[in-house]
Amino acid sequence: MPTIFETFEKYRVIPVIALDDISAVLPLADALLEGGLPLAEITFRTRIAAEAIHTLIEKRPELCVGAGTVLTPTNIHDAIHAGAKFGVAPGLNAETIDLAESLEWAFVPGVCTPSEIESALAMNFTVLKFFPAGAMGGISMLKALSAPYSHTGVRFIPTGGISESNLAEYLAVPTVLACGGTWIASKTDIAEKNWQQIKQRCQRVQEIVANLK
Repeated sequence: MPTIFETFEKYRVIPVIALDDISAVLPLADALLEGGLPLAEITFRTRIAAEAIHTLIEKRPELCVGAGTVLTPTNIHDAIHAGAKFGVAPGLNAETIDLAESLEWAFVPGVCTPSEIESALAMNFTVLKFFPAGAMGGISMLKALSAPYSHTGVRFIPTGGISESNLAEYLAVPTVLACGGTWIASKTDIAEKNWQQIKQRCQRVQEIVANLK
């Protein structure tokens, strides 16, 4: 069975999703699956995050589901209890990193500076979220950050400011493992039940990834 990070590398894009309505969880999952992108990072920005993760794990086991915006040890325990296969944080918090490592849970801390990259590497984390990618200088900044660290094996998951229009350019950076995709299933699309549009975005992602090979 592939590891979580191998799954990320296979699909290259992780839909990052905030859910407010539990009734939307399964239709959303079906849109992702039918679109050929069986990944979901459910952010802990809403009160139903843990419930949504549990529902997806139970009802749509073919979907690889993780937790996003993991800020605290409580978030980690809630995510693991719900069945999340991985966790992603926007920042570098030693307390959450240590806990995730002690529980042997796949975890991606966030960085945006050389010092944070070095701190993460010192804690044996080599898959890092680059956030907020667009606001921090986008592709040019990511390339600049990669230069002194590429020999370490570090891989980045840039998130924030990425869209269909610049996805290919991000994915072409050698140190990029995958991208976080907040545009694939926006809160507006979910609220308006635009499942077909979400499905089509997933299909378009696959086309972009295929064209890079």
